[in-house]
Amino acid sequence: MSETLDPVVPRFSIIVPVFRVQGFLRECMDSVLAQDFTDFEVIAVDDCSPDRSGAILDEYAARDERVQVLHLPENVGLGLARNAGLAKVRGEYVLFLDSDDTLVPGALGALAERLDTTGSPEILIFDYARTYWDGSVRRNLLADRLDESGAPSFALAERPEILDLLQIVWNKAYRRDFIEEHGFTFPVGYYEDAPWTFCTLITAKSIAVLDRVCLHYRQRRQGGNILRTTSRKHFDVFDQYERVFAYLDAHPELSRWRPHMFRKMVDHYLTVLDKPGRLPQNATAEFFHRAARDYRRRLPAGFVRPAGVAGGKYALLAKDAYPALAGLKVAGKVQRTVRKHAGKKVRQAKKKAMDLRYQALLRQPLDENLAVYSAYWNRLPACNPLAIYEKAKELAPHVHGVWVVKQQLADSGEIPAGVDHVVLNSPRYWEVMARAKYLVNNVNFADGVVKREGQVHLQTHHGTPLKSMGVDQKRYPAAAKGMSFRKLLARADRWDYSLSSNQHTTEQWERVYPCNFESLDAGYPRNDVYYRASAQDVLDIRERLGVAPGKTAVLYAPTMRDYQVGYVPRLDLEKISRELGEDFVLLVRTHYFYDQDTRLQELQERGAIIDVSGHPVVEELCLAADALVTDYSSIMFDYANLDRPIINYADDWDTYVRSRGVTFDLLSGKPGDTPGVLATTEDELIDAFRSGRWDDERATELRAAFRARFCQWDDGHAAERVVRRVFLGQETAPEPLPQEERTVAPAPRTAAAAAGLVKLPAPRTSADADAAGSGTSGPSGASDVEMAG
Repeated sequence: MSETLDPVVPRFSIIVPVFRVQGFLRECMDSVLAQDFTDFEVIAVDDCSPDRSGAILDEYAARDERVQVLHLPENVGLGLARNAGLAKVRGEYVLFLDSDDTLVPGALGALAERLDTTGSPEILIFDYARTYWDGSVRRNLLADRLDESGAPSFALAERPEILDLLQIVWNKAYRRDFIEEHGFTFPVGYYEDAPWTFCTLITAKSIAVLDRVCLHYRQRRQGGNILRTTSRKHFDVFDQYERVFAYLDAHPELSRWRPHMFRKMVDHYLTVLDKPGRLPQNATAEFFHRAARDYRRRLPAGFVRPAGVAGGKYALLAKDAYPALAGLKVAGKVQRTVRKHAGKKVRQAKKKAMDLRYQALLRQPLDENLAVYSAYWNRLPACNPLAIYEKAKELAPHVHGVWVVKQQLADSGEIPAGVDHVVLNSPRYWEVMARAKYLVNNVNFADGVVKREGQVHLQTHHGTPLKSMGVDQKRYPAAAKGMSFRKLLARADRWDYSLSSNQHTTEQWERVYPCNFESLDAGYPRNDVYYRASAQDVLDIRERLGVAPGKTAVLYAPTMRDYQVGYVPRLDLEKISRELGEDFVLLVRTHYFYDQDTRLQELQERGAIIDVSGHPVVEELCLAADALVTDYSSIMFDYANLDRPIINYADDWDTYVRSRGVTFDLLSGKPGDTPGVLATTEDELIDAFRSGRWDDERATELRAAFRARFCQWDDGHAAERVVRRVFLGQETAPEPLPQEERTVAPAPRTAAAAAGLVKLPAPRTSADADAAGSGTSGPSGASDVEMAG
């Protein structure tokens, strides 16, 4: 194949209409730009998408000159968006790619090669496969229609069975001069592919086929396909076939195709009638009568109905006998119910009966002023739910908040005074779960909780995803550990809002939880404290933890490992403490999945560390720390708000990636990916502090880029935005402040200096930098801080 065409005229122009697909758009664009055949242009049409799809397209256009973005001033729908792209194409052939679908590797090269060997046909039809959320892939069932053994190219009359393929536009390459010669454009409305597909196929003088899957057709689990929505817009199908027959009227030379188009029309009408949930119940009879009218006025002379059940439906349309068709559908439903009856009885026997009292409570009215909160599988009040709870008491005091906790916590006396709470699975628990208007959690409520109509479920999450989450975990058995992904998604189906603190997170949640929630791009409320805490707050926290004013506190907070059982120390903490010296103090926090570790208690007793694993508020630990050492924990994204040094100790990165999977390359060293210094051995970690690299100019630059990417909407007002949107039904105001206008809590040494407890070091000189390079304390080392007085 050749890629030496005139650069002004690329071989392919790929039109990508875009609307509300930010969770899938990068995968789509990457599948195109990664093709080994590179002679193409992409015309991406932002159809006034309300999410950040347009901004994502602009990112790609800035990186790759082959991408051109059109931002439409108003939403026009799929057909007209494609027309806007058609007006800009320059390529020899035009391809259409929906923005949640993907090209398979090597697709464009295979298309180019097949076009060369078939004499540049006007239309090349290729195959596709449906892909599902569970990872399964199913090839088009009519793939045999794409047999390449016949003539290289042909007219439709030679292979009319091609018309049986799904009437879609994106499984074909169209020669641009063919489109322009006949003036083909897309109409408005649903089913816009039908007139384009049929009119182009019956007009083309040369068609070729490629028996190869070149495109993956994403089957959204929920949403994404307007044809699956209940709407009167499905009546648009009548207008589309009006256009098909008007085209035939204008081209009498194509009259031989009238019987074929009639059959396709009737089959399409019956499909709309048969598909459950497409038509409103009160519109089904009206649709049938309009279909019957079209049947009678377009019936070709000598038309022979198909055999079997399909032929019977044709006969009912011919007679406009809607009651008979309705009876036929009921009979079919009864048969299907009978077939499934035995299996259903078995499933019912296995399923536990729901508590009768809970069933009764579910029939009672919702309490419009009741909210239920939970965090970390019913542990103590914490994280985003706690920050929202506190802000709701201020902005929505009419909404009473109740926390769900485990029995042992309720008995322990650890729950803050004045916090109303219920014990998990107690009678009152089921009452508030049944009647509360609002449900707020940073994980999922139990499977037995029924999401009632009118309830509002806010999923706050509890971190920015570096590791793979949701359905992506299917590829990593160590992470999934026998998880039922169908149950996982059933729980996510209950979400009305999914909270996010940055665009990366929003895209990940929308992709890996294919459900019908609304992304709430408001920031993480738990991070508000980083913009509200005062210098005295910082000093008070350090005093409670036992950190002296002149010490440099390093918070070490590793994450869990799916491939290990229990807490396995990855650092010799006693050695690290000894090597850093007496001016440093290690605050060690193990992951909350692990029980207390006796070895940490022993080290604390010897004065080597301070074990803060049991400290209830992780945000306080971050405020107290001068620096963070972590591995792959999401704590780094929250800590980045403080604009303090972050060091990643990544001694098992390759193993972690293979066992869990990641969403980006933390160790790339690129701005935005890596938050600061990287260390893969204990000696590298120690040297990072001794040399001053942990807080030098390079680390500061990386931290700034990381903060800009992942602290996108955190500005101290996230909880307010959430409460106003969810509890008060207002817009998510105020808008996030620009980062340069945000005021973050002072660093510990700055707070101590302001209180007169220490003196800050003098500005560094080049000689200081040289000394740092030779192994003395770095620019932020505690040895540069003098005790006041």
